[in-house]
Amino acid sequence: MKTARLLVCFVLVCFILTTTILLDNNKGEAAMYNYGEALQKAIMFYEFQMSGKLPKWIRNNWRGDSGLNDGKDNKIDLTGGWYDAGDHVKFNLPMSYTATMLAWAVYEYKDAFVKSGQLQHILNQIEWVNDYFVKCHPEKYVYYYQVGDGGKDHAWWGPAEVMPMERPSYKVTKTNPGSTVVAETAAALAAGSIVIKQRNSKKARIYLKHAKELYDFAAETKSDAGYTAANGYYNSWSGFWDELSWAAVWLYLATGDKYYLSEAKKYVSNWPKIAGSNTIDYRWAHCWDDVHYGAALLLAKITDENTYKQIVEKHLDYWTIGYQGQRIKYTPKGLAWLDQWGSLRYATTTAFLAFVYSDWKGCPSSKKKVYRKFGEGQVNYALGSSGRSFVVGFGKNPPKRPHHRTAHGSWANSQSEPPYHRHILYGALVGGPGLDDSYSDDVGNYVNNEVACDYNAGFVGALAKMYLLYGGKPIPNFKAIEKPSNDEFFVEAGINASGSNFVEIKAIVYNQSGWPARVTNNLKFRYYINLSEIVSQGYKPSQISLNTNYNQGAKVSGPYVVDSKKHLYYILIDFSGTPIYPGGQDKYKKEVQFRIAAPQNARWDNSNDYSFKGLDKTGGGQVIKTKYIPLYDGKKLVWGIEPNTKNLTLRTSQIPANGDADKKSKTILSKNTSSAKTSSKQNKEVKNVVKVLYKNMEINKTSNSIRLYLKIINNSQETIDLSKVKIRYWYTADDGVMKQSAVCDWAQIGAVNVTFRFVRLRKAVAKADHYLEIGFTNNAGKIQPGKDSGDIQLRFNKSNWGNYDQSNDWSWVQSMTSYGENKKITLYIDGKLVWGQEPTKDT
Repeated sequence: MKTARLLVCFVLVCFILTTTILLDNNKGEAAMYNYGEALQKAIMFYEFQMSGKLPKWIRNNWRGDSGLNDGKDNKIDLTGGWYDAGDHVKFNLPMSYTATMLAWAVYEYKDAFVKSGQLQHILNQIEWVNDYFVKCHPEKYVYYYQVGDGGKDHAWWGPAEVMPMERPSYKVTKTNPGSTVVAETAAALAAGSIVIKQRNSKKARIYLKHAKELYDFAAETKSDAGYTAANGYYNSWSGFWDELSWAAVWLYLATGDKYYLSEAKKYVSNWPKIAGSNTIDYRWAHCWDDVHYGAALLLAKITDENTYKQIVEKHLDYWTIGYQGQRIKYTPKGLAWLDQWGSLRYATTTAFLAFVYSDWKGCPSSKKKVYRKFGEGQVNYALGSSGRSFVVGFGKNPPKRPHHRTAHGSWANSQSEPPYHRHILYGALVGGPGLDDSYSDDVGNYVNNEVACDYNAGFVGALAKMYLLYGGKPIPNFKAIEKPSNDEFFVEAGINASGSNFVEIKAIVYNQSGWPARVTNNLKFRYYINLSEIVSQGYKPSQISLNTNYNQGAKVSGPYVVDSKKHLYYILIDFSGTPIYPGGQDKYKKEVQFRIAAPQNARWDNSNDYSFKGLDKTGGGQVIKTKYIPLYDGKKLVWGIEPNTKNLTLRTSQIPANGDADKKSKTILSKNTSSAKTSSKQNKEVKNVVKVLYKNMEINKTSNSIRLYLKIINNSQETIDLSKVKIRYWYTADDGVMKQSAVCDWAQIGAVNVTFRFVRLRKAVAKADHYLEIGFTNNAGKIQPGKDSGDIQLRFNKSNWGNYDQSNDWSWVQSMTSYGENKKITLYIDGKLVWGQEPTKDT
């Protein structure tokens, strides 16, 4: 007996030691990264997406207040919430999905947020977004589901703080409903009420009240007929049944009321099915559009019923070991790859579901390890196991040029200016690689390199679990405080003309602000002059005359005395009332050409003028950056060096109310008129010098969307009116007359100015039975001689998202992944073919 006991003890000790060694080895293998830092930064990402009047707890210095007029078109305050992605529309469907997922992460893994010191930060975001949803719900059967127009928003590339476009708000009502977005918001508010209750019980009650009303609204209407403004961006492809279950199950968890549990169950039969069968779909992923996977998981945990467990396990098996011979695709380096759009978003969200299910006691023991290992592998891939990080500001070789307007910080409405990102978008998970692990860190690559609120949504929860498993230290008191990488405000100036008694200065004021970007309509600068020579000749400062040759909104006045003994004066050039902001070529800078003249017979030496320093090296309109022309925003000096004198207070009482009118010289007008006269003569030359450059953005032969970049080059000596231009992309539709749609994701000329028309050929020719005709509105403008249209980023797809076989398409060039001349894309001006070769029967 004693021997048997000793043997049992020995076996137990061996088992414990073996298990400990295995766990230690597993920990060493899987604990590849600082998961605490990754979690910290993934949450911080949402601070960069915040819209409205920013709170004091914000931890960066490059985001500012924005979208402060949201809702005013409908006389309602709709400020707040998050911008969706790299754009500035507030789409409430993915926003509310994201809010629900962040709350779910806290619900499951609160200890991770407490131990890492991130609970406060994630609850800040959960409150911020749910407060916005409350604003969006002013009445039981009224819900504002979107702020901003996708087309107008995507047509402009700049920081959120200076958005120039109108931002309409859209609502659903009982007679014009939108059950999907209303139910998803009910889920967000219900889940938010649970995790915020301990911190703010009053606010939790408010959230729950709105959640119940919104659920009733969605359940009564059961229609998305009024949800139209998001079409082309966030259509509800899966329908509203999954969101109704999802909202009901969160309401059950928030209230304990079994009514909501029965509501969640009764919609299950309507969940998305595998095409042609009654089997509930297990081959997609939990996401902003389809939440039945998460609903099933929560129902499984609540009820322990096989119906829901089987749904979850089929899904997780498909993503891991395979189900009935079918398994998701994997990249060579180990990413479970569902789709080219946001491949990492799907993988990391499924990892979160795998963690939650494997943690539950009802998960079969044989599958716990499989699901957990899968989750770890997908998170590690995102953090760098493939050789690079896909999280901005984290790990080895992270993305530096994500498709994000505010982080890029362009002042010129251009993806290429500046040629770098001015801000680090810490914690943002980019879309992810292609099926072959390929990835391009390119600001224009919106498929693989855009970021979005929903991309980080499941990722945060998965990181929380990894932190609980393997630890890692967040950076103490981490803040995204940056030093400006460029001068935000400055003046450039040069000599336009000069004579014995005058000098004419060309000056340009710049607003390239970015910490944060801001609009100012109160810029003014001082041009300091020394009038000692004038005074010595018996003339008075009051005899100095001023006029402008070219003026973009300034009032020119003076001279004003600074030091009468030293004969130091300044001319005030005041752009007050003229908005100058980093929003485009004609917005971020303003020019004035002003002449300072002494009496006709006077002799004036400008070399001792304070502001003339360095300008003697210019001429003929050339300008240089000069600090000797101080620039002020109101009374605050924002650029330059003032002369060493005490009397520099701006005395506004001395400034005349009206300045010179904005006018151009007769010479400039004459030149423009002369140029116009040559138009018809030179138009004949266009045929030989207009080119179409093409870049292929979808190299897979089989794809459910065709993506391409175009650029029109004008090497002629004449302006090209884009409204007269048509481009045709020739291809085979492969399945006949299926309805198709096209989108311009971004264009330097404005995405809203690009039009589309699908044409089916009466007789198919080799490699083409359709063409997509791309046109331009009158607002697209003109291409000047020697210039180009800039990027025009396009994609099109079938209404059922069926695949195209690009290998038999006339215009597709698989290898052309950088811009090149594609003569199989045709261009027409006034209906005449001026570039490219159309396909023929014998091609």
